[in-house]
Amino acid sequence: MPLQILGLNHNTAPVEIREQVVFAGDEIPRALQSLMALDGVEESVLLSTCNRTEFYVMTSDGGRERLQAWLHDDRHLDPSFGESLFSLQEDDAIRHIFRVACGLDSMVLGEPQILGQLKDAFRHAQQAGTLGRRLSLLFQHTFAVAKKIRTDTEIGASPVSVASAAVNLANQFFAGFKKHTALLVGAGVTIELVAKHLHKRQIGRLFVANRNVERARTLAHQFGGFALPLSEIEGTLPEADILITSTAATEPVITLAQMEAAVKARKRKPIFAVDIAVPRDIEVGVADLDDVYLYTIDDLDRVIQEGQGNREAAAVEANRLLDEEIARYANIERSKQVVPVIAALREKSELLRSEVNAQARRRLARGESAEDAIEYATAALMKKLLHSPSVSLRKAGEASDEELIDAARALFGLGKD
Repeated sequence: MPLQILGLNHNTAPVEIREQVVFAGDEIPRALQSLMALDGVEESVLLSTCNRTEFYVMTSDGGRERLQAWLHDDRHLDPSFGESLFSLQEDDAIRHIFRVACGLDSMVLGEPQILGQLKDAFRHAQQAGTLGRRLSLLFQHTFAVAKKIRTDTEIGASPVSVASAAVNLANQFFAGFKKHTALLVGAGVTIELVAKHLHKRQIGRLFVANRNVERARTLAHQFGGFALPLSEIEGTLPEADILITSTAATEPVITLAQMEAAVKARKRKPIFAVDIAVPRDIEVGVADLDDVYLYTIDDLDRVIQEGQGNREAAAVEANRLLDEEIARYANIERSKQVVPVIAALREKSELLRSEVNAQARRRLARGESAEDAIEYATAALMKKLLHSPSVSLRKAGEASDEELIDAARALFGLGKD
C-alpha cells in the first residue's frame, strides 16, 4: 500500500484559496477520522498551516481520488479548486516530507517553525488513532533527518522570518518608527517576533490586541506596550500607523466598516497593514480603500526572497544530504519486504533441525556411536535443507529459467562455473 500526499501550499495556491482549506482545533481529529472512513485509506496525518494543507496517507489505488472528492465536499469547494492541488507518491512523497521538515519547501527557506508544526500534526494523528506502523516510522525518520540537516548545514543561519519581513516592509514605507504607532492583533509566536523587531527599531507606541487579554498583556509588557481585548480594537484603529495581524480566527477580526471609520478619523494619514493570518484577519475589501496599504502573507514572499540569499548555498548541501537520507530510508523500507521471508526460512530450518536432532538422539539411544549419529545428522540435515531448492532448480533447468538459476547462484554464493 503506497504512501501518497495530496495537498496545496504557497507554491501551488494563493492565500484566497489556501484559507478555504485550513483545519484547526477540533476540525483536525474530525477530518482525520473522516479520512479513515474512506475506502482504501489505512493511515493518515494532516498538516495544516498558514502556508500549506497537506494530507499524508497510506492508501490503495484510487485513495487519492476519494480523498480529493472528500476534501471538495467537506469544504464546499469550486470544481476549479483541483487545479491548485498537487499529489505525490512513494519516493517523491518521501522527498517532499523530508524537505518540508527541514524548511527547504518553506516560503522562508530554512525556517524552524514548520518542524514543530509537523510534530504537532504527528501528535494529533497519534491521539486520533490514525497512525500505523509505516507512517510512524516515516515521521520518526523525518524528525531525525531534520535534526541532521540543521546540525550539519547552515540552513538555519542568518534567519529570515515572516515577522522580520513584515517589519522590514513597514520600515521601507515609513523610513523609521519613532514617531509612529503599531497595533498588533494576536499574541502567538509570530506576533511576539513582530513586537520584538518593532521594539528593536524603537517603535513610538505599541498596542497588542487579543481575544485573551491576559496573553496580550503578558506580551505587551515585555516591550513596553499596551494591551486591549479585541472588543476595543475599533477605538484604537484610528491611532494605528502600522497594523499587523496574525490570529487563528476563522472569520475576519477587522471589518471593512471598522477600517473605513478609522481612515475617516485619520484624515487621510496612511495605514500600513500586513495580514499574516490564513484565513485572513482583515476583510478583503479593505485592500480597495484609499490610504490603506494592505499586504498579505503572499505579498511578503518578495521581501523574504531578497533576504535569504545567505541560505542558498546551505540549501545545496542540505539537498545533497537529503538524497543520501532518502536512499537510506528507501533501502530500509525495501529490506523490510523480505523480513517475513527470512523469518519463514529460519522457522522452517529450525523445524528441520529439530526433526533431525530427534532422529539422531534416537540412534544414540539404540546404541549407535556418536560418530555415526553425527554423520547421519549432518547428511540428513543437508539433504532436507537442499531438497526444495534442488527440485526448483531442476524445474528451472527444464524451463530454461535463467533468471531463477542466476538468483540461486547469487543466493548461495556460487560462481558461474
